[in-house]
Amino acid sequence: MLRIMFAAAALLAVGPSMAEQLNVEAARQFVVGKLFAFNCFEGTRGAGRIYTDGSVAGTVQFGGSGPLRYVTLPAGTVRAQGESVCASVSGLPMQPCFNVDKTDPASFRGSISGLRFAYCDFTRRANKPLAVRAADGTRSPLAIHAAAMTQAPGD
Repeated sequence: MLRIMFAAAALLAVGPSMAEQLNVEAARQFVVGKLFAFNCFEGTRGAGRIYTDGSVAGTVQFGGSGPLRYVTLPAGTVRAQGESVCASVSGLPMQPCFNVDKTDPASFRGSISGLRFAYCDFTRRANKPLAVRAADGTRSPLAIHAAAMTQAPGD
């Protein structure tokens, strides 16, 4: 459960000192509804999006190896708490909050507040439907997210 929370948190967090730190509203406008691929400091990678209701859908590959897993988190998982962007995941003893730093017009870095070494870099990908035809002809949410992890920005 902690890994899923970290992956969701990764869809939000912080960045380099030269980056523009976004407030809650600016982060919402920059991130919500858009597809982002992410790579984290310890190797976890994936792609996904946060919706206006705070739900999350995407794929994650923990540690950069093993199976690519499709993950959804319910409404209210990602939310504003005062001037912070926070996550609420059942089973966790705390509700982590995040810094969101815009690194360029299509990217941001996110980290858990107070732990800037624990970050994920997010790069916006072309918005595509959540399910596309996989190579075997079936419709698969994994296919779109796997493609988002490897495509160039704006493709």
